[in-house]
Amino acid sequence: MTTPSRRSTVFGLTFVVAFCSIVYELVYSELLTVIFGGTVARYSITIGLFLFSLGIGAFAYRYVDDDPANFFRLEVYLALTGPLGLVFIVAVNSVPVTGSQTVELVAETVSLWLSHLPIVVVGVLSGLEIPFLTDLADAETDVDFGTLAVVGSLGRGSRRLANGLLGLLFRVPGPDDAAAGPPDSGGEPDETGSFSAILGMDYLGSLVGTVTYALVLYPSFGLIAAVFVLGLLNAAAALAVYLLYRDRPADDPLARASFGTGVRALLVVCVVASTAYTGALAANDRVESELRTLYLEEGIEDEYPDRNMAVSIIDHETTRYQDIVLYDREWTGTGLTNRFPSGTETCLRLDTAIQFCESWVDSYHHGLVDVPAAFEPLADRNLSDDRVLLLGGGDWIAANYLRDHGATVDMVDPDREFQRYAKHHPFFQQYHDGAYRYENLTVHHEDAYAYLRGTDRQYDLVLLDLPGARSDDLLHLYSTEFYRQVRQHLTDDGLAVTWAYSRYDFPKHRSAYLTTVAAAGFDSYLPYRAYGDSNGDGRDERGELFYALSPGPTPALVVDAGGTYVDRHRDRYADREWHPVPSYRGLAPNSVFNPNYDTIVDYGP
Repeated sequence: MTTPSRRSTVFGLTFVVAFCSIVYELVYSELLTVIFGGTVARYSITIGLFLFSLGIGAFAYRYVDDDPANFFRLEVYLALTGPLGLVFIVAVNSVPVTGSQTVELVAETVSLWLSHLPIVVVGVLSGLEIPFLTDLADAETDVDFGTLAVVGSLGRGSRRLANGLLGLLFRVPGPDDAAAGPPDSGGEPDETGSFSAILGMDYLGSLVGTVTYALVLYPSFGLIAAVFVLGLLNAAAALAVYLLYRDRPADDPLARASFGTGVRALLVVCVVASTAYTGALAANDRVESELRTLYLEEGIEDEYPDRNMAVSIIDHETTRYQDIVLYDREWTGTGLTNRFPSGTETCLRLDTAIQFCESWVDSYHHGLVDVPAAFEPLADRNLSDDRVLLLGGGDWIAANYLRDHGATVDMVDPDREFQRYAKHHPFFQQYHDGAYRYENLTVHHEDAYAYLRGTDRQYDLVLLDLPGARSDDLLHLYSTEFYRQVRQHLTDDGLAVTWAYSRYDFPKHRSAYLTTVAAAGFDSYLPYRAYGDSNGDGRDERGELFYALSPGPTPALVVDAGGTYVDRHRDRYADREWHPVPSYRGLAPNSVFNPNYDTIVDYGP
């Protein structure tokens, strides 16, 4: 006789497989965001494709035998295709492409389409699960009367609660309605009750899966380890089905389960896959390194059209907010041999956006900090009596430069993990010199936009050391609302300074950005470059572009203010002039409530 524990097992399986299916899609979405950018686009397309594929799978169920052996096969297929889907996406985007611009465009389009194939495959297979599980639950009709009183009591209690709540909005069946089910069922109809219970457990599994992924799996384990955990869970579900239905009594409705030779072969595959996933988790660092090398190194090399760059990933960490990638790049042609005898330098990327390399990290921070310190009236005080707001700068390097000027600094950066990482990593230590211990530095661990909305403090200088608008997650930091907050927190003669995109390389982004800044109330901007000897040939080259933004008076740049860097390049800065911030006709500013997606750009070194 069937017992409630067997039916409960079916509900438990529903929870597990729903958990796996939704998290597979989240993993794919995050990986596609890392590769292609555009968080909103990637997640929206993934959700749409997944739901559509679920419908295809549910429709296809009518053509599949409801034999439990088929459900076993289904879970083995998911245990294989789920993790392999991630490997497939990585492999597709790791194939080097050379040729004309047209060839590269076609190859990129094909890889984009192919990269969404695992979403569809997992979606279709997941769509088959709910009908299968509903039929399995319906087949478990016999109840152990030793526990019937408890089950019936719970059923009647839940029905009374549901009737009380839903009765406020809908007509609900009364005690005499046929739909109420047989008297010994606890007031729950058999087939309808199975379907609603399975569906409810599926939704619960999806909820727990999304929360667990966001709070535990992704930040603690990363994408690659997470997907192997999911594969193990699907394999465990398959094994549970095999053990549950392989030996059924002759009078059992599911006795026809055909667990024959083919199923036993899949059982071996399932065990082998489980063993492989366990081994991959045990050697997670090595496996992650190999897969990371496939798509990160090839992706970085592809950004150099002449393919004269060899890349080697040396460290990779994942925080709640971003991927941290440290890598060595070696010029195989002409390059950095004067400054770096080996021709190799180390660079930092956050997500897929380059932040700096050894050859220009100093010139970048000279431009971000030392040049703004030479504007009047800041130059008169050399920042020593000024309050500076540093938005970003979690690597502590900008804070080190501000310490040299004696400024009082509020640093706003939400990523505690990255800050902790940069404190103790030797690569960063050589540049920040323990600046996190600076007595006039106060760190606020929150989003820059949220911080500005929650404080009334005024600043003489606001430095924006933020990542580029590579991801939708950062669009609010390039919005009219954000820059309006920056302007409102400046003193009467205060300045805001940020690195900027070039009009030659990213004209659309620059136009959208300046239109946004103008709409926020900034009247004038002064563009300037940072300079440094990036290749060690004894000559300073032009580096990063910066904008100084003023909402009112336009202060002069004092080239003989006594700052070593500005003094050294006084000829380059003496002719810098302020310009009105343009607003481009026909181009809307970027707003939190009306994003302008022209500000999302894919940029390389």
